[in-house]
Amino acid sequence: MANQYGKLYVVATPIGNLADFSFRAVDILKQVDCIAAEDTRHVRLLLQHYGITNKLLALHQHNEEHAALGLLEKLQQGLSIALVSDAGTPLLSDPGMPLVKLVKNAGIEVSPIPGACALIAALSVAGLPLSRFEFEGFLARTSSQRKAFFNTKINCPSTWVFYEASHRIQATLQDMVEVFPPDREVVIAREITKLYETIVKTTVVDALALVTNDPNMRKGEFVVIVAGAVIEKHVQELTDEQQRILQVLLRECSTKTAVALAVDITGARKKALYQAALASGFGAPDEEAL
Repeated sequence: MANQYGKLYVVATPIGNLADFSFRAVDILKQVDCIAAEDTRHVRLLLQHYGITNKLLALHQHNEEHAALGLLEKLQQGLSIALVSDAGTPLLSDPGMPLVKLVKNAGIEVSPIPGACALIAALSVAGLPLSRFEFEGFLARTSSQRKAFFNTKINCPSTWVFYEASHRIQATLQDMVEVFPPDREVVIAREITKLYETIVKTTVVDALALVTNDPNMRKGEFVVIVAGAVIEKHVQELTDEQQRILQVLLRECSTKTAVALAVDITGARKKALYQAALASGFGAPDEEAL
């Protein structure tokens, strides 16, 4: 006999422009038994715009552990629930993970209703390589922690992305200037889909100057996209067989050990093997490996 559980819908909402909402999302919010929202006052404006009069329940970072249990009980009773954040796709730097994890572990269906996402929207117009990228969410609040993090990303070959708040964007860019080469490419995207949407592709030094000199560039919500490090061309010195052996070793060993073993086995240059390890995505920067 099939269970009579309800279903949890994870619904993406507009990140600025209210027109960026799917017909399906509107239907789901009208049909469910209740809507769990990060900020009920904020979401109510969206619901009013689309004529949705459904019941709202609060699920935010301060109550989600407790509230998730109550929502699970409702799902187990056969009720359906929609989870929304203030804007964009829930769980991407927003509350909701405890609820989704709890519901999945209980064997109850969780269904995504896709839509707006600041991360993906910014990447789509960045003009940087996207075959692979890393999302870092919001960075640490202190300068020392941010600089330590940036030092781990200097040799990252992939494009990487983070969110930043308006009151920290200038300080964060200042920290980046002190760590990264001045010509490292970055994309600053603010207020995506909103009236004052601004998307600028420049260098890290010029990005800091822009934000410092223009007060408007210190307002709104930011997505910062950073180009990956350029891997030196001598990585091409490795033969296919040398590359294959290195990849096998990287799956089993640390970068330092894998490179050292690959030097003994293949006779290839240590620096070329190290750069290939970083380019593969398996390796982590390790000054001792050089």
